[in-house]
Amino acid sequence: MIDRLHYISQSNAEISHLEAIEQVLHAGGKWIQLRVKNKPENEVLNLAKAANDLCKKFASKLIINDFPLVSKASEAHGTHVGKNDISIVNTRLLIGSNKIIGATANTFEDLQNAVTAGANYIGLGPFRFTSTKQNLSPILGLEGYKKIMEQVRNAHINIPVIAIGGIIPEDLPALLKTGIYGLALSGILTNKPDTDLLIKQLYQELQNQPSSHLLNPSESC
Repeated sequence: MIDRLHYISQSNAEISHLEAIEQVLHAGGKWIQLRVKNKPENEVLNLAKAANDLCKKFASKLIINDFPLVSKASEAHGTHVGKNDISIVNTRLLIGSNKIIGATANTFEDLQNAVTAGANYIGLGPFRFTSTKQNLSPILGLEGYKKIMEQVRNAHINIPVIAIGGIIPEDLPALLKTGIYGLALSGILTNKPDTDLLIKQLYQELQNQPSSHLLNPSESC
């Protein structure tokens, strides 16, 4: 089952990826994406193994951004691939049929192609500008989500779609009305004193959302 609240790891001068992940896990996070850029693969592997050990303690899932071989070697639950990363088909060959693959999409065509290639969930965005990611794709905004999610319904595509990119908690009610399944957050949950309260509130809001507004989550994972 794909969780409806994703944390994308972030580090800064005050906190490391592992420290940030541990804080979110203690606060109730159940889905962690380790996103490390501009580091050698062996360094990412060491982080992934440590992150997976942490996630196991909290019965949470770990997804590795890019680096499918790291995902396999660390025994993570899966891999998330960007538009310019290794293909979904090749990722599947590397990590196996029983692992989760998430894919980034910015357009309906991106989403459609990812579904055809075998993705288990979609990270659709960015919602608004975010400094977390370089080479940002065109901003979608709320109208962009409405349009794409309508196309998804018309095409009878049933896959969890996760909103991503500069999202704040106040955006959630309007985003859920578009039909998205969940959301991904990064900086808003990183090294904050009220992370536990925020995660609890977000899960409650997600659970209270009527299922008629949601696409059916994939059961293949």
